[in-house]
Amino acid sequence: MSEQLATVLSRLKGPARQGLIGRLRRGIEKEGLRADPHGMIAATPHPRYLGSKLTHPYITTDYSEALLEYITPVYCRPSDALAFLGDLHRYSYRYLGDELIWPASMPTKLDGNDSVTIADYGDSNVGTMKHVYRKGLDVRYGRIMQAIAGLHYNVSLPENLWPLLKEIDRQAGHDIEGDYRSLRYFGLIRHFRRNSWLLMYLFGASPAIDDSFLDGKAVPEKLHQHGRHTLLSDYATTLRMSDLGYQNKVQEQLKICFNSLSNYVGTLRHAISTPWRAYEEKGVREGGEWQQLNANILQIENEYYSDIRPKRVARHDETPTQALEARGVEYIEVRCLDLNPFLALGIDETQIRFLDTFLMWCLLADSPWISDEECDRLDDNRRLVVERGRDPDLHLTIDGKVQRLSERGHVIFSELSSVAELLDIIEGGEAHKQALSDLAPRLDDPSLTPSGQLAARLKENDEDFVEATLALAREQAEAWRAKPMDRAREALLEELRETSLQQQGEIEAADVETFGDFLTQYFARAQEPRPLSKT
Repeated sequence: MSEQLATVLSRLKGPARQGLIGRLRRGIEKEGLRADPHGMIAATPHPRYLGSKLTHPYITTDYSEALLEYITPVYCRPSDALAFLGDLHRYSYRYLGDELIWPASMPTKLDGNDSVTIADYGDSNVGTMKHVYRKGLDVRYGRIMQAIAGLHYNVSLPENLWPLLKEIDRQAGHDIEGDYRSLRYFGLIRHFRRNSWLLMYLFGASPAIDDSFLDGKAVPEKLHQHGRHTLLSDYATTLRMSDLGYQNKVQEQLKICFNSLSNYVGTLRHAISTPWRAYEEKGVREGGEWQQLNANILQIENEYYSDIRPKRVARHDETPTQALEARGVEYIEVRCLDLNPFLALGIDETQIRFLDTFLMWCLLADSPWISDEECDRLDDNRRLVVERGRDPDLHLTIDGKVQRLSERGHVIFSELSSVAELLDIIEGGEAHKQALSDLAPRLDDPSLTPSGQLAARLKENDEDFVEATLALAREQAEAWRAKPMDRAREALLEELRETSLQQQGEIEAADVETFGDFLTQYFARAQEPRPLSKT
């Protein structure tokens, strides 16, 4: 452990024992495709009985009509977030008929690009913008990539931790001018990017795909045929994060390495205002129909793919980057997590406790700026772990030195243990220490990882990917349908169903300008700088 990290942890343990440091706060966003009883992507629209996709705060869709997205409120206790997420599943199953929620990140059986139906958010300008944005993703990347599901983990650090860290930094002689919280969050993000490969190894759960995912394209060399319809990798951890998944070569030239808030905001703002020839050739409108929001590198900020993002809740007249620019980073969003198909929620408390420990370590550890050269090396490490993470001979380049993945993993776990001790002092008990203990065996035995477990099941049972995942989906559906909901939460969701539909109608009725005028004004506002507010 570095002297810097040891000093910070030592300085924080006293305030922690005095109850002067609060708990982390987190929310979970979980996606899940609806599938028919035979393992085919559902062709039905999003059930109206679940409420409006546009305005419901907890139940919506991501790219397609079939891709459910659940959003929990923010909680201090992981068990509360998981309980709410569980009730969203129970409530949904009341209205899904014989359909199932697909528990894996890589999609169920598809029937070509058009089998992934783009989500419809109604006739309002806001709803039309969401729909056209998704049409633009189809034009640029195709719909099949958008059928992949994942889990986003949103975390904010305790409010009363910031003045303690600021005082430690001041006494260490560090330059802490400007927005201190954003400065530290960007340090967290840089350390995360240096080490996110560990999360993909420990929690990656997508070593296989159904062959329909390729839609007739050539089979990549890293995959081989398994069973009748499955393509499997012997060593991959998360094909979702590989070049088969959410990757975009156009975006690679942006070179966002999260060295500062101003650089991040400026780069994204440049990308959403800079035309890209290939997208111009595809056209923005065709026969009066909108095909894309624009022909720029990014249509909007959300199109930028990254394994982690700085976030701030935006006001009604702000874009996400304007909210960050005006009031700084509020929380971070971890985006590199597969759904674990063996877990009914795709995640459990052990993983949450590990993520909290890992993110606190990323915050407290020293994290210098990332050069373009290092940025390329980090991408190489991530690609190696994504494609070959379970290869026992895999080596990574860390700080210019070549190390085995397991060797480097043990070094990180050693540092995490001291951070887990701090978190356990704050919350009481030994939940964070126990999470490390439960997950540490995966470092030396790749078969214990979710990707290893799924690959082993397919091989040992001679099962296809869809066959095995469909069996898990049926087991989980039966369990969700059998257990009653929290009654207060049931009443809340019933009320939100009606109010969300009413709110969508009110938004549609209030629109007076054309969609073209709405879009012009939106992008004009999006280019306005928003100076950092003191409030």
